[in-house]
Formats: sequence, C-alpha cells, structure tokens
Amino acid sequence: MQNYNPKSKTEQKHHNYARAVIVTSDGDFACLVKYLRDQDKLSAVISPSRRNCSSLLRKAAAGYISFIEDNLRPKLEYKKTPPNHKD
Repeated sequence: MQNYNPKSKTEQKHHNYARAVIVTSDGDFACLVKYLRDQDKLSAVISPSRRNCSSLLRKAAAGYISFIEDNLRPKLEYKKTPPNHKD
C-alpha cells in the first residue's frame, strides 16, 4: 500500500484555488501547511483542540492557527432558529 502524501496532491493542483483553510490537529499535515505558507496559499489552520494539537503542526502554522475551543466555537456551532410564524 502506498502512503498518501497530501503535499504532492497540493503541488499538482495549487493553481486551482486562491487560498486554503486546513482543519486538523494532526502533525502529518505540518509539511502541507509549510508548503502552503511558502506558496502564499495558506489562509488559516483551524484545530479542534489546543490540548490535542500536534506541536509540529503548531510550529508550522504559527501565526495562522486558531483553536475551536478558544474563540471559534460560537461562530461555528449550529444554532437552531425558530421558524417564522405568520398569524
């Protein structure tokens, strides 16, 4: 079985998009984040958890990373709105 390399796929298709947002806590994506930074294609890295975020990813995404548990949860979570009633 061949290992998946997200960076190689990105290198092939990086002209198809202006900016990228990566949602992960996995350090395996640190090389992709670094590549996107070098190509000026990285908009943001969003990590679900500060506690479970890889130190490699934090280092690669310095200045671009936000954590859902810190300040993004209210902006991202689903809020059910009541239907409009017309009498």
